[in-house]
Amino acid sequence: MQVNLIQAPLIWENPKSNRDYFEAKINKIVSAVDLIVLPEMFTSGFTMNATAVAETMQGQTVNWLQALAKAKNCAIMGSLVIKENENFYNRLVFVFPSGEIQYYDKRHLFTLAGEDKVYTSGSQKIVIDYLGWKICPLICYDLRFPAFSRNLEDYDLLIYVASWPKIRTNAWDALLKARAIENMSYAIGVNRIGTDSNGYEYIGHSQAVDFLGNYVLDPEESEGSFLVVLDKEKMLETRQKLGFLNDRDSFEIKNS
Repeated sequence: MQVNLIQAPLIWENPKSNRDYFEAKINKIVSAVDLIVLPEMFTSGFTMNATAVAETMQGQTVNWLQALAKAKNCAIMGSLVIKENENFYNRLVFVFPSGEIQYYDKRHLFTLAGEDKVYTSGSQKIVIDYLGWKICPLICYDLRFPAFSRNLEDYDLLIYVASWPKIRTNAWDALLKARAIENMSYAIGVNRIGTDSNGYEYIGHSQAVDFLGNYVLDPEESEGSFLVVLDKEKMLETRQKLGFLNDRDSFEIKNS
């Protein structure tokens, strides 16, 4: 699978400008790709001002993603603020080339920033079937909670979209490697760069890690679009040879 990671300096609470930015970046991708990954809250930055930027699943950004996915004949994913039934969600949408959508609502809300006071937590982990790959999409703070991401479904690829600040970059790097190694899965993290309206600095470190903890894409600090190629057969051969997932614990996560 060929995956394109877009690391961007998001414009604060300005969905149209961010859509224009990403559309220009996506249109510059000339090689065939299977999946394009955008950061967390890619239309607004990581804002607690949900009323200013919230959209619906029939809104402009979702329609824009569907049109782009069809035009590029690839899947596109990223999270944005969605309002539904009077609740706000930090929702990751995965748009197939056909325009079909699956979504994941962020489960672990970042209490340090008050995200839990504004947004409603999701309850369901999902695994998306795409081009013969089983993909588990998660969002930023989810990275710190390995029980929720544990590979009980034999997924092939973990993808985290994030707004992870510079001050905790060491944790981002270490935890992405840990999630890849413990789950014998590829792990991709796509983060933003720049400075947000709250003064927090982001240096990206978007990256891809293989099932043994080796970099497929070293952490990147510059603005840009980065292509990674993932080899499912090699991963499956390694799983069969080492058999670590055969010894995983069996457990159930209950919603509080």
